[in-house]
Amino acid sequence: MRRLIITVLSLAAIAAVALGATQLVSGNREETATAEKANDNAAPEQTLTVFASPTCGCCGDWITHMRDAGFQAEKREVSNINRVKQEAGLPRSLASCHTAFIGGYLIEGHVPASDVKRLLREQPEAAGLSVPRMPVGSPGMEVEGRGRDAFDVILFRDNGEQEVFEHYPAQTSL
Repeated sequence: MRRLIITVLSLAAIAAVALGATQLVSGNREETATAEKANDNAAPEQTLTVFASPTCGCCGDWITHMRDAGFQAEKREVSNINRVKQEAGLPRSLASCHTAFIGGYLIEGHVPASDVKRLLREQPEAAGLSVPRMPVGSPGMEVEGRGRDAFDVILFRDNGEQEVFEHYPAQTSL
């Protein structure tokens, strides 16, 4: 898990350095910093790297949700998504259809963007967040004319501990 996270973080660091150099050269660095401070809920500068099967439609819908919330998201199509999950050390009970990495955390499944922002803001000692399975109505799993199933966003740690990070109650219609 650490090897994969280190690789992903290294790529993100290279991208961040390149972006910073571009802003410095263009003279927009101060303007950018001021704009970022104005919105505490702004998406982080790190890139969200999403691993998904090429045939997964809801994965693309979740990536759209994350981009709409301000995240920079990069999709990497893999033929064996379960291998990514296994190498990352994700417990099977927390598995969903796609696996993402940002800021040293693993994000599994249809986690709402607001919870990822909160995770990155609070920086808890954790391996990541998961929305196990694929609950109807979670981001990327919306079904027209159907409400939302209740679901929990689970914070999980490397030692196996888990806790509810956020609860979303069922809604009869969206």
